[in-house]
Amino acid sequence: MASTDSEQDSIKSTEATFVSHLIELRNRLLKGVGAILAIFLVAAPFANDLYEILAAPLMQALPAGNTMISTEPHGPFFVPFKFAFAVSVAVAMPILLYQIWSFVAPGLYKKEKRLVIPLLVSSTLLFYLGILFAYFVVFPIIFLFFTASAPDGVAVMTDISAYLGFVLKLFFAFGIAFEVPVATVLMVRMGVTTPDSLSEKRPYIIVSAFVVGMLLTPPDIFSQTMLAFPVWLLFEIGLFFSRRIYKNKLAQAKLDESMDSEDIDNEEYDEIDAEMEKAAKEYHRDS
Repeated sequence: MASTDSEQDSIKSTEATFVSHLIELRNRLLKGVGAILAIFLVAAPFANDLYEILAAPLMQALPAGNTMISTEPHGPFFVPFKFAFAVSVAVAMPILLYQIWSFVAPGLYKKEKRLVIPLLVSSTLLFYLGILFAYFVVFPIIFLFFTASAPDGVAVMTDISAYLGFVLKLFFAFGIAFEVPVATVLMVRMGVTTPDSLSEKRPYIIVSAFVVGMLLTPPDIFSQTMLAFPVWLLFEIGLFFSRRIYKNKLAQAKLDESMDSEDIDNEEYDEIDAEMEKAAKEYHRDS
């Protein structure tokens, strides 16, 4: 009977813990969504200005007299607001990551907490860096090439909705691609692989970078190449830092091993001292 009551108490405790986790998750999600909506309310009045900034690389590459168009009646109204919402999500990304961190932090060890915070900061900065690289480096080059390669008699007038989908796809692709150093360091830190193993697989990783560029970018060689080369460079940067982390990890392992051996030696010395003390007492008693 007592065991049944204890089992029921254990089940109730588990259910209460599960419900509390769900409530905590709901609160974190509400805070994240609230942050996005708050930023969107600030950005919405400037939706047209934000879209003009987004369209600047294409507008500068278009021949004189060519403009952007809207093939949908509601396009001029809704498309800028869609981009304003996307900007709100990007700006709120640190808040969203902080909410995720706050939810999972209680279940992490101190070493894991020290590792997670730098990874969150570096991954966020690299994601933003990928977006900036796409806007300031990639867009001017590919749009100039696209508009210059148009056949005679073809007026390049891009639909604003199609343009938004195109650039958001590139933003996402370059933002994710710039996370390669973080992924490299994580794999080495978790023991999935070693820097030497990654270095040996460099040719395969380069080919994979071009494959990823083909899958994530529009079907043109320029976008694929301009994504693949930064991925390769970022892999080399991640490999450099992973070598240092791996050396520190090996040094820490050797230090822990030596400390363990010293503990064993100390235990042996204590046993010897105890035996000698016991033998001395028996000698004095006999004498």
